[in-house]
Amino acid sequence: MKTGKRRRDPFDAAEQALRTQGLGYPETTEVFPWGHRTLKVRGKAFVFMSREDGFSLSVKLPSSCHVALDLPFAEPTGYGLSRAGWVTARFAPGDRVPLDVLALWLEESYRAVAPKRIAARLDEPAPPKRRRKSG
Repeated sequence: MKTGKRRRDPFDAAEQALRTQGLGYPETTEVFPWGHRTLKVRGKAFVFMSREDGFSLSVKLPSSCHVALDLPFAEPTGYGLSRAGWVTARFAPGDRVPLDVLALWLEESYRAVAPKRIAARLDEPAPPKRRRKSG
């Protein structure tokens, strides 16, 4: 007997968390070339995400690509992008997604691709939250 409940996609939470993080960066836009989620800053991609055969993402890691490639889920990105420090992380159904690591990679990739003036805005203190007057 069916219960009517849909099975939750195990990669949905990771993809949405990374999407939210990336869209929170200054001047980020989202496009879908080839059907894949891509986040760009000033028209330059800093992450490609795919849901084919699980979940994967590709990011530019000029500082940490060699360390990243030691991880079992990481590989050089194809199409010659690996020469510029691009790394692809792939996760098959059942794999655990290390969201904390991917979040760091996403920020490194944004900083590598964004113009320096725009990337520097990540280091600015957040504006103080307004308090509502009670009464």
